Amino acid sequence: MKVALLGFDTEGKVSYDYFKAQGADITVCDQKTDLELPADVASQLGEHYLDNLDQFDVLVRTAGLPPHHIIEKNPGVAGKITTNVNEFLKACPTRNVIGVTGTKGKGTTSTLITNILKAAGKDVQLGGNIGVPPLTFLNKLTEDSWVVLELSSFQLIDVQRSPHIGVCLMVVPEHLNWHEDMDEYTGAKAQLFEHQSSGDVAIYFAENELSKEIASAGAGRKLPYYRSPGAFVNGNMLTIDGAEICTTDELKLLGHHNWQNVCAALTAYWQVDQDIDAARAVLTSFTGLEHRLEFVRELEGVQYYDDSFGTTPETAIVAMQAFNQPKIVILGGSDKGASYDALAKAVKESGVHKALLIGDQASKIQTSLEQVGFTDFMPGGDSMEEIVANARSNANSGDVVLLSTGCASFGMFQNYKDRGNQFKEAVRALA
Repeated sequence: MKVALLGFDTEGKVSYDYFKAQGADITVCDQKTDLELPADVASQLGEHYLDNLDQFDVLVRTAGLPPHHIIEKNPGVAGKITTNVNEFLKACPTRNVIGVTGTKGKGTTSTLITNILKAAGKDVQLGGNIGVPPLTFLNKLTEDSWVVLELSSFQLIDVQRSPHIGVCLMVVPEHLNWHEDMDEYTGAKAQLFEHQSSGDVAIYFAENELSKEIASAGAGRKLPYYRSPGAFVNGNMLTIDGAEICTTDELKLLGHHNWQNVCAALTAYWQVDQDIDAARAVLTSFTGLEHRLEFVRELEGVQYYDDSFGTTPETAIVAMQAFNQPKIVILGGSDKGASYDALAKAVKESGVHKALLIGDQASKIQTSLEQVGFTDFMPGGDSMEEIVANARSNANSGDVVLLSTGCASFGMFQNYKDRGNQFKEAVRALA
C-alpha cells in the first residue's frame, strides 16, 4: 500500500507511525523543504508537493489542508483522501465516542466532559483539535473506554463516520478565509451528525438556529441544551432532569458564555452517567484552559486577562461582557473575513473606556467604532511590550485589561498561543 502523508506536522508524524506499523510504503508530501524526515521515507517537498498524487493508494490530509486544493490538482482522487480522525474512527474499538464542534468553546466543553467522566470513574481519552491526534491513544482503548474528540470544521469537512454522541455549540461565521463560503463551513460541521443512526444522540445549543440545523443532519435523537430536557440555568441553579448540580456563583469559569459550555458538557455527560457528585466536583473547581479568559496577574489594582484564543468578534464580545469592571480592551490582528459592527456596538455598551487597536484590522475596527460614536481608541503598538505598556498607562485601579482581539493573530504573531504567551510575559515583566 502506497501512502502519501500530505503535511508532516504533529498529525502527520502520528499518521506515519500508524501506517508504518501496517507495512505501508510512505511518502511525505509537504510544502516545507527543511523537514527532518525518517530515514525510510520518500519525500515530495516544496512548491509541487501536491503534484501527481494519483500514484498513491491513500492520501492522508493534514487538517489545515483544504480537500479541494488536493482535488483541483489531482482530479479523481477524492475517494483516496483520509485523515487522522477518519482513520481513528475506523479503527476505534469502542462506540463510546463523544464529538464536540462549534465555533468557540469546543476545548472547554470537551475538557469538562472528559474531567466529569474521569471523576465518575470512567476510562476516558481526550483528543482531536485540542492538540492530541486521536491515533496517539488508539492502542490504549478497550470496548469499554470513552473517547472525547474536539473537532474543527477542518477535521470534519470530509469525515466519514459520526460519533455516538455529537455536540454542536454556538455557531457563527468563522474561517471564511479557508472555507469557500458559510454553507461549506456549516456543512462541514454537519458531518459530525450526518452518519448518526437513531440510536445515537445529537445535542445542540437551543438558542442558536445554526447549531440546531447542523445537529439535524443525521438520524440521531435530537436533544437541546440550555433548556429542558438538557441542562439549563434555572434562576441561578444549574439543573438537568430535575437534579440540581450547583449554582452559577459556584462556577469558576467566567462569563455567561461559559454557562452554555457547562450546560453542553453536563448534557453530554448525562447521556453516559448521572453521578451528581462527580459533575458538581468538576464544575465547581475547573478554572478554564490556557488563553481562555485566563487571569494573568493584578498590579496596582488592575487585573490582566489573556483571552488570546478568542479570534472572532463574537468571542471578544462575550469576553468583554464577562466583566462588570471598567475595561481596556486590545482589539485587532489579521483578517478572517468578519464584520466588526456588532463588536463596535459591544465596546460602546460594555464599559470599555479605551480600545487599543493592533494589526492590519486596526483601521477597519476603528471605522466600525467611529460609526457607533465610540472615539476612545488609540494605536496599540507594534510589539507586545509596547501594547502592554500602553494598556498600563491608560489603566486605573479597578480596571480590567483584556487581550481579546476578535481577530486572528498572524502578522504580528505566529498564532494565538504565541500572542497569548507574549502578552503574559509582558504583563509579568511589569514592575
